[in-house]
Amino acid sequence: DKAPLSKSLLLVPSAISILLTLLFQHYQKFFAYNLQAVKEDFQIWRLVCGRTICLDLKDTFCSSLLIYNFRIFERRYGSRKFSSFLLGAWMLSALFDLLLVEITQYIFGITINSLPSGFLGPVFALFVPFYSSIPRVQVTQVLGHFSITNKSLVYILGLQLLTSGSYIWILALSGLISGICYNSSILKVHRILCVPRWVAKIFSWTLEPVFSSTEPTSEVRVGMGATVDIQRQQRMELLDRQIMMSQVAQMRRQRQQQGGMINWNRLFPPLRHRHNANYQDHHPSEQGIPPPTEVSEEQVARLMEMGFSRGDALEALRASNNDLNVATNFLLQH
Repeated sequence: DKAPLSKSLLLVPSAISILLTLLFQHYQKFFAYNLQAVKEDFQIWRLVCGRTICLDLKDTFCSSLLIYNFRIFERRYGSRKFSSFLLGAWMLSALFDLLLVEITQYIFGITINSLPSGFLGPVFALFVPFYSSIPRVQVTQVLGHFSITNKSLVYILGLQLLTSGSYIWILALSGLISGICYNSSILKVHRILCVPRWVAKIFSWTLEPVFSSTEPTSEVRVGMGATVDIQRQQRMELLDRQIMMSQVAQMRRQRQQQGGMINWNRLFPPLRHRHNANYQDHHPSEQGIPPPTEVSEEQVARLMEMGFSRGDALEALRASNNDLNVATNFLLQH
């Protein structure tokens, strides 16, 4: 949804790559990224065909998964700005490919006649904004020391793509350099290599209706998170809050029937053990229960001024780790 360009880059090159591999193998020579033919025979068209369609299905699969993950930039910045980045990175990486091949031949004496085909330069260039602008959210830990985050899978896919060919490191390096150059405010490349508005409007009228998708109706909009991970985190927090509110309502009904004070410590443990805004379940033993949190008398007085009893105010603040907003929210709504 809201990423028609990413969808077209995911479907069209992948379909052509599969057709060339399975049915039209005799046409693969036209999509080979042959640098010798570009330099000696001036076959400039190979810079377009050879740098668009993958001839290796492993590269097709990995690059498609990466494009699927990088669709977040099109949702954040819009199709025109996203296409401008891809165009700029594609043109810059073509230049850096030729330079790196010449440098490799001059320093190491290695002659490279061809490079792996595909839309690989812009894909590696997208790792630059992915590293700098996408927040890192810890998901879990392996062996207690190695953190698994929401970005780990993307880096693993990039490493898999990097090790799939002998000279693909040249494409990766040229892509990273082009991504840094395009994002740099010093070189001002983004002002020169950009898609004009009239071109963006033409593609918006012609191709966007073909590749656009309807907005999912099964999911409820939550917040205004800039990324999918933030929106998912907000949705988890909302569900967590709804569950605790229903538990509080149930305990208040029991209190009205039986009398006594609500056992807030049974309802709020997740608030004390939340790390990096991720919900984790903890079931400490009775011996490992931490001592009660000291409550600020000033916050107790503020809650009592709202009309709550001192006992409920103490228990709510102690259970919410002196978070006045959380304690007030639950006391007001239940």
